[in-house]
Amino acid sequence: MQILRHYANVPAPLQGGVYALGNFDGVHLGHQQVIAKARSIAQELGAPLGVLVFEPHPKQFFFPDKPFFRLTPFRSKARALERLGVDILAALPFDAAMSKKLAPEFVLDVLVNGLHAIHVVAGYNFRFGKGRAGDAAVLSYMGEMEGFGVSIVDEVAQDGEAFSSTRIRELLGAGDPRGAARLLGRWWTVETHVRGGDQRGRTIGFPTANLALEDHVEPALGVYAVRIEIEDGPHKGVYDGVANLGRRPTFDKKEVLLEVHILDFAGDIYGCHAAVSFIEFIRPEMKFDGLESLKAQIARDSEKARQVLAALVP
Repeated sequence: MQILRHYANVPAPLQGGVYALGNFDGVHLGHQQVIAKARSIAQELGAPLGVLVFEPHPKQFFFPDKPFFRLTPFRSKARALERLGVDILAALPFDAAMSKKLAPEFVLDVLVNGLHAIHVVAGYNFRFGKGRAGDAAVLSYMGEMEGFGVSIVDEVAQDGEAFSSTRIRELLGAGDPRGAARLLGRWWTVETHVRGGDQRGRTIGFPTANLALEDHVEPALGVYAVRIEIEDGPHKGVYDGVANLGRRPTFDKKEVLLEVHILDFAGDIYGCHAAVSFIEFIRPEMKFDGLESLKAQIARDSEKARQVLAALVP
């Protein structure tokens, strides 16, 4: 997959694509329907399949002080899109200049004269241009005027529930990773590096891999059954684990940290890149009156995680 960071002077081999338009945070099943439609048209026309997104997400540009909300930071999104067979990812910078482009200017500057798109596909609620003034009707009209095809995908739902990034965030915030997974089409996953900690877990018999959420949305704090994939190093592989996401009130900590105890594992993975998939919420975060009660609870949590993960369909 080729990644474009600009729309000016696009190399000739990357021009003339069919583009799915949107931010695609989460790349959930609804997003996948939009991309599948674009893929079908691209195959029919013999054109490359492209996806156009903005980096940073426009919400981050307009509200920089708001808490992190992204389901999939850029690296995770790019990997998900590549797995869907995307040939070109146009990750265009969303800055002051882009924010001031009127809807027709965006179409002409970016889609027509920049990417030379021959067809675009968007969801029914896609908005673009200054003040989000552009919608599906504007896009379709501009397509007729400028000679490129436009397809609009209607709302996609499952059992009466629409696929929505906002709804997925709500489910994660309510401690329902399984519900989020139903809309995502996969487990919700945090990708980040394992970093050094205070190694307190080793002293109580439950060593943990410490990971920062960085720019991921913050789900409900508490203990989860997880799967962790170590993506590099001598211990590369997928392991079962139990994770605590929280502020560790027993030790009077304030920073939110993801601590993963990998079941039946002993190895040094500091500095490795890891992907932690949230499977099931076990319990809220608690404060304990001493290390012995904490150790006993971790043992119970670990056993619960074993049961949950053993029951998963391979």
